[in-house]
Amino acid sequence: MEIVLLESLGISQELLDAYAARLEEQGHSFKAYEKDTDPEVQKKRCEHADVVMIANMPFSDEVIRSCPNLKFIDVAFTGVDHVGLKAAKERGIAVSNASGYSNESVAELVLGMMLTLLRNVPQVDRRCREGQTKEGLVGREIMGKKIGIVGTGAIGRRVAQICHGLGCEILGYDPSPAADALEYIRYLSLEELMSEADIVTLHCPLMESTYHLICRENLALMKKNAIFINAARGPVVDSQALADALNEGRIAAAGVDVYETEPPLPLEHPLLHAPNTITTPHIAFATEESMVRRAKIVFDSLEQWMNGNQVNKIL
Repeated sequence: MEIVLLESLGISQELLDAYAARLEEQGHSFKAYEKDTDPEVQKKRCEHADVVMIANMPFSDEVIRSCPNLKFIDVAFTGVDHVGLKAAKERGIAVSNASGYSNESVAELVLGMMLTLLRNVPQVDRRCREGQTKEGLVGREIMGKKIGIVGTGAIGRRVAQICHGLGCEILGYDPSPAADALEYIRYLSLEELMSEADIVTLHCPLMESTYHLICRENLALMKKNAIFINAARGPVVDSQALADALNEGRIAAAGVDVYETEPPLPLEHPLLHAPNTITTPHIAFATEESMVRRAKIVFDSLEQWMNGNQVNKIL
């Protein structure tokens, strides 16, 4: 089989070489490329591929339809909204993701954003560098706060565990909560959660039903001193509505890691100019540890699929 990796997995060359050597010992060919989102470049690179590995770069219906030998798309990411699933389904191409690799890394960044925003760290850092004091910027503790988690899958569950351990009350919104949902999550409607929570954090997938799930109307329900965090998918939130809420002082602060498009963002993006906002360029999933976990999941998924036992199945 010809196996093509279309973008970096964020691991050392030594580790990648070890995975490649194992495949080559089994008689397969393995080619790795630097990321290129040009569909014509992708078509050329995949023209003979039986298996394509990608992370979060777009891999469209058009490209998939141009790959006559393609049988398996091995996605080194949790979400698959960047993959042409329509064409994959038409062609009977199997698709697996790498669910679970970033549960810890995303949850830890979310906690970091919560603490940073509660304690006004960006503002007091700037004050300190300018020879000033904390005057007017006394922070708040996380203990006792109501944490509203929108989407209580694996990552939302991990955020709940961490925050519960810090003495928080956990609120949840999920149209289909797991049968073994954590007993301390109090499930509410989205509107009730937005109204009650001191901190709202998103952990839901992007799909037709969640596009702009967080809109001007439910942002208006939030407390004036509440914090909003999005480390899920950018289009789940109406960015302009969130920026307006921040600019008008209707909510206290926000931490945003995901946007409508992958960074780099246009410099005029509204959230880059909103007050009391931490913006990071889609880093929640990316730690040294999570990249190693991800590579293991991806190559294990490939091996399982080649043995007739597809895991982490999307299609």
